[in-house]
Amino acid sequence: MTEHDIALVRDSFRKVNSIAEQAAALFYARLFELDPSLRHLFHGDMSTQGRRLMEMLGSVVTALDDQPRVQRSLSELGARHSGYGVRAEHYATVGAALLWTLEKGLGPEFSPAVKAAWTLTYSIVADTMMSNARAAASAA
Repeated sequence: MTEHDIALVRDSFRKVNSIAEQAAALFYARLFELDPSLRHLFHGDMSTQGRRLMEMLGSVVTALDDQPRVQRSLSELGARHSGYGVRAEHYATVGAALLWTLEKGLGPEFSPAVKAAWTLTYSIVADTMMSNARAAASAA
């Protein structure tokens, strides 16, 4: 990622994070609209799940200029998600829901450059998590 990409992601995340509760609700509504079968993977209070989502995104966004740190934080998360029943094909749906949420949350500020930067960011997140999920499954 370039410094410009990182700046775009961080600036746009600050704006979306200011409406974190609504953004998380939009995200999960869209996720379940895109794939209703994913709903069974979530147990408990969705508000709490939404806070966790936004916190995880915040930690990734904060560490974008420190890839080893991003890799470490996502490695455990990928292994845990595998244990929850998350499969590789789910990551594309999550990515689509995330980009849609960012578009809705940012409105006209969701420029092609911001979309490209977030697409790259999510690609890093998904690839890292899937890689670690595969490693955890192989070890088990």
